[in-house]
Amino acid sequence: MPYHVDVLKMGQCQVRGPEVYWMDRWEAWEELYFYMVLVRGEGKVAVINTGPPSDLTALNARWTAAFGERGALVRRERECPEMALGRHGVTPVDVDLVLITPLQAYAVGNLPLFRNAKVCISRRGWIEDFHAPRYEMHVPRKLRIPDEVLAYLTLEAPEKLRLLEEEETLLPGLEAFWVGTHHRSSMAFLIETAAGRVAVTDCCFKYGNIEENHPLGIMESLPECMAAYQRIREAADIVIPLYDPEVLERFPEGKVA
Repeated sequence: MPYHVDVLKMGQCQVRGPEVYWMDRWEAWEELYFYMVLVRGEGKVAVINTGPPSDLTALNARWTAAFGERGALVRRERECPEMALGRHGVTPVDVDLVLITPLQAYAVGNLPLFRNAKVCISRRGWIEDFHAPRYEMHVPRKLRIPDEVLAYLTLEAPEKLRLLEEEETLLPGLEAFWVGTHHRSSMAFLIETAAGRVAVTDCCFKYGNIEENHPLGIMESLPECMAAYQRIREAADIVIPLYDPEVLERFPEGKVA
């Protein structure tokens, strides 16, 4: 049974060009959209990422320090998870699986809303982005896993946490594999649809990264980046970069399949 895939906007900000395109576009500003992806099929409801936390103060203090006011994450009321999902007839408690990529506040910020869902996070990322980093992390822990999210996953509902190996089948026609590149917890999710196989990932911020083979600017490994792009191009018919405004141009109203 092919899945339905819808892309829901959760907010936006701007960054300097080299954050998106490695060693390029130094004077440019790049608009980023933050997405949640709604996946429905096989009698299940899944979302990829949950959107930024309700309180953006800490996140924006850091981002505006780097980019000025243009770097502030802006979210309209209609972009909160409950309202965005509600337009598709879904509530957070209807969701069976929450798939996370990467382990950062803007992706996990609303996890406690999804009370009935298994939360799927890269095992490697859970270790190396949280429990036992191999080097000093450039993002503070509270901006990777906010306190309320950490409490939910480790104290309130630890049985909801599912740690993914580097290759996993989550449901028939819904697969995950580790890509690294952006963070140790970065994944790609492959979804079978009537329009073809859809890949959703944060290892490319924009179509220009993967279609032009231009590495991501804010990456942790160039070899991982090149390997991920090659595999995704070979495996997928459609790619959804998790921060590209062009997604909503290619797929009006976010309807991918």
